[in-house]
Amino acid sequence: MKRSLPLLTALLLAPLAGLHAADSKPSAPPRDDAGWLREQGKLIFHDAFEREETGNGLKAIGNGWESATADKVPQIKQADLDAGILKIASATNEAGHPAHIHHDAGFTDGGVVVRFKFPGLNKGESLHLGFVDREMKGVHAGHICYANISHPGGLLQMHGGILLMDWKTGAMKLDIFNRLQECRDREEKRPADIDSLLKLKQVGVPWKADNAWHDLVLVTEGDEMRLSLDGQLVAHHRSEGYAHPMKRWFSFGIPNTVWIEDVKIWKVK
Repeated sequence: MKRSLPLLTALLLAPLAGLHAADSKPSAPPRDDAGWLREQGKLIFHDAFEREETGNGLKAIGNGWESATADKVPQIKQADLDAGILKIASATNEAGHPAHIHHDAGFTDGGVVVRFKFPGLNKGESLHLGFVDREMKGVHAGHICYANISHPGGLLQMHGGILLMDWKTGAMKLDIFNRLQECRDREEKRPADIDSLLKLKQVGVPWKADNAWHDLVLVTEGDEMRLSLDGQLVAHHRSEGYAHPMKRWFSFGIPNTVWIEDVKIWKVK
């Protein structure tokens, strides 16, 4: 039997078989979440990447960032600081895992503002970003909640788009994660009860990806996560995992290539 990829790698690299993301259009009046963060929150971290990296290791990006996959392939540069841009090129095949880069955060309600670009160097470019609490037991690697934005061929089936995911009470909840991994190891379809549950733990919306710069705002407020692009709320989802009391890390997962120009982390509560 062919050995399966680790489940987390598979979730970042492949379509979510059996999970059909439901379309979601904001039903509430349009929100200015960037304004909410500025008015109600405190800026706890900012990086404009105006420096040079120091090698290829765990802390080479500097300013408190850690590249958790860097030491797996120390001979390959996955993060290049170039004229104020963090250019990420994941050595996913060699490392056996997409590039995973994180920074301390520390909030219950709050979020991030990220200026990013798909440079068009690879098919299916995608950006996976969200929040982690490694002190949380019962959740694989502390993965709490994430958003994914992708070109066709990325995480969101064949059409690309945006996906919001409660992983704390969904795919990364340890008993569910282990059952999913067993299914992958045996090359079996995932059980219907898990499919039904996980469909409630995510929401997807169409979005036509391009190669321009975009301003992305991702926030959690209570049991809701919201994502805005260029000042427009484009996706929101309510699920209990978003209310996790401590988002200790902000995390990027990048299967191939993404450019990042600016990151701000805000704490509201």
